[in-house]
Amino acid sequence: MIRTVEFAPHASAPVLAAYSYCEAVTGQQARNFAYGIRLLPTPKRRAMSALYAFSRRVDDIGDGALAGEVKVARLEDTRALLTRVRDGAVDEDDTDPVAVALAHAAEVFPIPLDGLDELIDGVLMDVRGETYETWDDLKVYCRCVAGAIGRLSLGVFGTEPGARGAERAPEYADTLGLALQLTNILRDVREDAEGGRTYLPADDLAKFGCSAGFAGPTAPEGADFAGLVHFEVRRARALFAEGYRLLPMLDRRSGACVAAMAGIYRRLLDRIEREPEAVLRGRVSLPGREKAYVAVRGLSGLDTRHVSRRTLRRRA
Repeated sequence: MIRTVEFAPHASAPVLAAYSYCEAVTGQQARNFAYGIRLLPTPKRRAMSALYAFSRRVDDIGDGALAGEVKVARLEDTRALLTRVRDGAVDEDDTDPVAVALAHAAEVFPIPLDGLDELIDGVLMDVRGETYETWDDLKVYCRCVAGAIGRLSLGVFGTEPGARGAERAPEYADTLGLALQLTNILRDVREDAEGGRTYLPADDLAKFGCSAGFAGPTAPEGADFAGLVHFEVRRARALFAEGYRLLPMLDRRSGACVAAMAGIYRRLLDRIEREPEAVLRGRVSLPGREKAYVAVRGLSGLDTRHVSRRTLRRRA
């Protein structure tokens, strides 16, 4: 079981400044994520911001315009910084605020920092231009860049004492990460294509006549793009259903945070399902009022109660 940490440990002025920096990065660059973590108590919110800021640094290296070999070198430098954090070799007066905040968060919470190594491995797959023949191949990538984030987050959230089945919490957190990442892949299919990337499995693309790619605002001639999207949506929904089994294992506010973030992506999935070709014309997003509704729903515990009832029915 991963214990919940609720108290606010003492933090020095340099550490608080480092956390403030990470929260600013999170608020500016991760609106959906920032929306969810607002629901957490201060220590958890700060720790999640530190995880996001480090992860964002890794992602920005992979997405930047540097030459491939330079990206690889930068990613390995970032891995070396992670090793310093893991070894307790980052001082409070270090000049890197992300390292300071992450080091403090790792002292307070049982964060499995190896998950950030997995993230770096996943971004290296991007840098090397890897493509994926099957869903099993794509799952390896998704587990690195998103499943690992779910397991890292669980280190901050913890599980409730006595939560039934809590030994499977990391598995459910990983699966929920896969659901979020597959939703991201569907949302960003045009943007990724313009950047020379294809994430959807090659055998799925071939099955629906979409192997030519998505370079324009309409699907390739003769392609069943709607069929492809609906096929992937069903896969994502199954992952969400499995990953949501995590919710009853979390305390109320951590559960609300997860329900809010996952709920936003589920609603994005609904929009993509209703109008598949919208993702070829631009990025699909939710208005602020809809995100607010999802957050209120998460705080109310509706999703957690629904999952709990469904789990009880399965056991009956």
